[in-house]
Amino acid sequence: METKIGLEIHCQLTGAKSKLFCSCRCDYRGMEPNANTCPTCSGLPGTLPLLNKKAAEFAGMISLALGCRIPEEIAFYRKNYFYPDLPKNFQLTQYNAYGITSIGVDGRLEYGDGKSAGIRRVQLEEDPGRLVYESGSMETSVYTLIDYNRAGVPLVEIVTEPDFSDPKDVRLFLDKITSIIEHLGICDTKLEGSVRCDGNVSVGGGNRVEIKNVSSFADVEKALRYEITRQKTMVSRDIEVKSETRHWDDARKVTKESRTKEEEQDYRYFPEPDIPAVVLGEKFNLFARQSMPELPDARKERFISNYGLSAHVAQVLIDNKEMADFFESAVKTYQSPKEIANWIVTDLMSFVDERQKEDRSLFAGLKIGPEHIADLAKIVDQGVVNRATAKQILSQVVKTGEMPSQVAKRTHAGKIDDAGALSQAIDSVFQAEQAAVQDAKRNPNAANFLLGKVMQATKGRADPKAALEMIQQRLGS
Repeated sequence: METKIGLEIHCQLTGAKSKLFCSCRCDYRGMEPNANTCPTCSGLPGTLPLLNKKAAEFAGMISLALGCRIPEEIAFYRKNYFYPDLPKNFQLTQYNAYGITSIGVDGRLEYGDGKSAGIRRVQLEEDPGRLVYESGSMETSVYTLIDYNRAGVPLVEIVTEPDFSDPKDVRLFLDKITSIIEHLGICDTKLEGSVRCDGNVSVGGGNRVEIKNVSSFADVEKALRYEITRQKTMVSRDIEVKSETRHWDDARKVTKESRTKEEEQDYRYFPEPDIPAVVLGEKFNLFARQSMPELPDARKERFISNYGLSAHVAQVLIDNKEMADFFESAVKTYQSPKEIANWIVTDLMSFVDERQKEDRSLFAGLKIGPEHIADLAKIVDQGVVNRATAKQILSQVVKTGEMPSQVAKRTHAGKIDDAGALSQAIDSVFQAEQAAVQDAKRNPNAANFLLGKVMQATKGRADPKAALEMIQQRLGS
């Protein structure tokens, strides 16, 4: 039974500083309710919207990053519907059912291992306000409050073709989109609700169901899996799947019916009379291209060619801009890129929980910076400590913020390179493990057992190579 999934990804252009059609702040979080409003974003009679130039430039950059074509001319339309968080009773958007007016169309983005998905359009629009439920839940609240601080914040909506069939692929695609957004610098993805995703699902060529109110990409994947199972079960029982909008119930992990899905004609699109069509031209296209920083795919190739990293390690680093920046800062401090990358990807990430990964705040709460990882790689390269001891030091550093070299010095965790001290440790092991010594004299491979005991006795501080050579000399004599 064929499954088709399409996505609608909303990205707040927080880097634009002000709302899409007025000078109110983009950064509304933490403000008193309804304090970040003005007559324009409140939709009062007699006000005139003025398009935010920076928001248009950012939208052009993301269009190009997703392989879209930027048309010569763009326009805005009124999408008419009544909802309490929409102060004007319409939303200003670029989409309409009659022609191309969006800032980006006909794109394609590669993701995962050689897969790709079509980008139908990239459009600018304004974010609605927020509904605040008295009890925190739509189902149990006695009343609902409305905060219009967010109303009018510039959004880029990325609409894909229904090119997905597996929710796991959706998650990979969303991670790729987020990495691009972070590298472009158009949105602070760490802010709650700055990047959101709605999913559209149909099975067996049936009606399309939209899933909204999904708080994280992990839940997008879960919601899609549930909805696919629900629809397949209904089809197998000859029950019609209605075209509707459903909300994701995070507590129960199910989708719930919200309202009947509107058709295009229900929104009564018509051109916004107060905003004339905007002619972009080739100059805008060229400016957007020149303003774009290095994108994730190009950065990955540079990490492979310049630093000698494997494709897998480079991919893990560039998936999150914060991690990639962390790596490059560490390499500037100490030139050992492979060692530093390994410490970040393998060891440091073990201290990052899933919530931090989902929120894109990898190192929040960890008292560590690029200079710490550079210092750790340095003392391992110089033979001051071995890797096992360095891992123990790292577990202290993330809590205290102390430099690894200082921890090694303070705790005497450095390698035992004094021949006398190493000899004493081997003497004690030989005395305690006489049976193993006799076994090792008959079977040279058994010397590794004695080496393990020496490492255990010295708490990992002995130089394994020097210790094994001394053990073998003792056994031979």
